[in-house]
Amino acid sequence: MEFLVALIVIIVLLAIAATISAVLRDGRGHIPPVRSERDWRALDLPSSAYWTMRLL
Repeated sequence: MEFLVALIVIIVLLAIAATISAVLRDGRGHIPPVRSERDWRALDLPSSAYWTMRLL
């Protein structure tokens, strides 16, 4: 009986250790690569504010 309890405790401890190891190894999930795009410039901005276009 003691052998069965010891076996169950060992299996539970191994499962906990495996779970913690998996979370620490890949805890953040999928991270997409950083893409480089063209910087913003003043020429990309509209000539008037967006809210004035809605009022017309």
